[in-house]
Amino acid sequence: MPVTTTHPGPAPATRRRFALVPTAALLLGAVYCLLPVAWILVASTKSGSELFSTFTFLPGSGFADNVADLSAYRDGVYWRWMANSALYAGVGALLSTAVSAVSGYALAVYRFRGRESIFNILLAGVLMPPVILAVPQYLLMAKADLTDSYLSVMLPVILSPYGVYLARIYAAAAVPGDVIEAGRMDGGGEWRIFRTIALPMMVPGLVTVFLFQFVAIWNNFLLPYIMLGDDEKFPVTLGLFTLLQQGSTTPALYTLVITGALLAIVPLIALFLVIQRFWSLDLLSGAVKS
Repeated sequence: MPVTTTHPGPAPATRRRFALVPTAALLLGAVYCLLPVAWILVASTKSGSELFSTFTFLPGSGFADNVADLSAYRDGVYWRWMANSALYAGVGALLSTAVSAVSGYALAVYRFRGRESIFNILLAGVLMPPVILAVPQYLLMAKADLTDSYLSVMLPVILSPYGVYLARIYAAAAVPGDVIEAGRMDGGGEWRIFRTIALPMMVPGLVTVFLFQFVAIWNNFLLPYIMLGDDEKFPVTLGLFTLLQQGSTTPALYTLVITGALLAIVPLIALFLVIQRFWSLDLLSGAVKS
């Protein structure tokens, strides 16, 4: 009768030690990402004199004064920059999401010659750094006499290769072909099927596209930098950059830059908290379907 031997696995203590390695790596990554946020939270509470004379992570008591000074600077130009960012990001992300939804749905549902080639070109666009397109976009806007205008910042961000890619992947997974065929058999046109059947199914994925585009446009610096000359049209990123440059000769402006950077994060956090319920509903509906 053959005798089989079993080799004991690694001791529990050894497994625990190995499990600590990824945990430690994640903690280091979290500290690396959160440390600048913690610094800006603390620094925004300090006055100009406290900023360079006190311990880095020792809070001050001048946050309200900093906000008041920032609001009073040049008759509240900072809030104009915030409104411009909201316009660029809100309208740009909304239009980009609409274009991504239609394009992604078409690439996922319809079979036509060149479909895979178009999709591969989109993938190449995802991998292309935005800086490569900056000069061609500027030349196009200059030829159309649109530089130094709101459209010069909004038009280039409407088509997002990554947004189309996400919409295509989500449409292929969330919109069953049988449902589309049933809509056609009921006499529905292609646009009506997309609008009334497919689009509601794609909402959780499109919310993700909208969030990514909103954050990308809100944080965009290079495109407004090369397109805009009038500081009344600046987004908050470019406006704070000009303040930072002036801070080399007027150090008191550093506190305004720090406070402005902190306030500029608030809309992004609020947006994430508002739309995360769509992801929760999608996960719940997926669990019910399963």
